[in-house]
Amino acid sequence: MEQPSHSSNQSLTNIPLSVLDLSPIVEGSTAAESFRRTADLARHAEAWGYQRYWLAEHHNMPGIASSATSVLIGHVAANTTTIRVGSGGIMLPNHAPLVIAEQFGTLESLYPDRIDLGLGRAPGSDQLTAQALRRDTGRNGQEFPELLDELRNYLRPASPLENRVRAVPGEGLRIPIWLLGSSGFSARLAGDLGLPFAFASHFSPENTRPALEVYRNHFQPSEVLDAPYVIVTVNAIAADTDEEAERLATSAQQQFLSIIRNRPQKLQPPVDSMDEHWSEYEKMLVQRTLSTSIIGSPTTVKRKLTELVEATNANEIMLNSQIYDHGARLRSYELLSNVRAE
Repeated sequence: MEQPSHSSNQSLTNIPLSVLDLSPIVEGSTAAESFRRTADLARHAEAWGYQRYWLAEHHNMPGIASSATSVLIGHVAANTTTIRVGSGGIMLPNHAPLVIAEQFGTLESLYPDRIDLGLGRAPGSDQLTAQALRRDTGRNGQEFPELLDELRNYLRPASPLENRVRAVPGEGLRIPIWLLGSSGFSARLAGDLGLPFAFASHFSPENTRPALEVYRNHFQPSEVLDAPYVIVTVNAIAADTDEEAERLATSAQQQFLSIIRNRPQKLQPPVDSMDEHWSEYEKMLVQRTLSTSIIGSPTTVKRKLTELVEATNANEIMLNSQIYDHGARLRSYELLSNVRAE
């Protein structure tokens, strides 16, 4: 298994960049087209030197096509050759741990040493959808440590004398497990278990530094890591000018606005101004949720990325770019990779 390296006092020039993709369904398009665009973006990300390409589990979201996350990971891995591909993440309480062990055992067997298993404890949906997933909503994710332990047991090598349910394929495969979180719960668990941790700063910016402090303070060296390893995920939109990047970002703003209103929709085209689309209160909520977003020209995003690395001492930055036009999305990731290279 490829272990993440670790260091302190990272600088932008040596920090890996990765991609978080929700496989957005844009207005006027279909999930099938989203999957073609996801494969295309993954091929470009690999060529531009991105470290890994993760896909996120969401359900009952008209603008997100990555609900069958394991299936889509296989699609991306089949269309690339070297980039690591994984989940950012699988919402473990939605699934039987045995099924996830088998699915990722299958992926690891097909694409050896390229698969990451990132796990979260939220439903990735609303309460009604969580019930449709047969999820026990009354426990509110408190069963996550037990489910994680069960999953890890399925993946460990079996003794010849053991009489237990076995994950085939999966058993004995060293698939990297990452814990994902937007608060302190998974941060502490990842620290206690000595696992790498990825924080969702792209929608929970106010909890970023407290959660990373919890993780680092509770970290115990393990067979996986001898020191903490942190990914910070942020919204990032780059364009040739600040003005164009800000305009492209209105698609993501409309997406979060629709979620606030409990009327999720497909990813909308950018607009010249959001003023006619939201109230002052809604504007405040959206801007607070997206407050760590990195938006602008190459000069601007370089400065903001550098500030983020210095503020969090992250070992890796994962970029989420919800952009309506596929060409502009590709351009954004290209500019972001160039900023780091420079």
